[in-house]
Amino acid sequence: MGFFDSDVVQQEAKQLFEDYQSLMQLGGEYGKFDREGKKIFIDRMEELMDRYKIFMKRFELSDDFMAKMTVEQLKTQLGQFGMTPQAMFDQMNTTLERMKSEIE
Repeated sequence: MGFFDSDVVQQEAKQLFEDYQSLMQLGGEYGKFDREGKKIFIDRMEELMDRYKIFMKRFELSDDFMAKMTVEQLKTQLGQFGMTPQAMFDQMNTTLERMKSEIE
């Protein structure tokens, strides 16, 4: 069975995408949140990033050709912006830490 044939992988990918879309839509209202709302939003973003890191690690550890190609495509796309997957995660973490410091 291929990596993408797994029901678990498909469900997690779907859930990650839906959760990301919801948070991005909600993030448009971030400036209107009170302090507690901002903390909750940041916590949810951190949780999502942790889930995404785990999901990506599954791709990297898989022997499946399509999973490996997906990782390479991500690296290529990020590389066009001078970034690596780790740099992307580091940047998101930096942004979230800055957001935290602004509400304290």
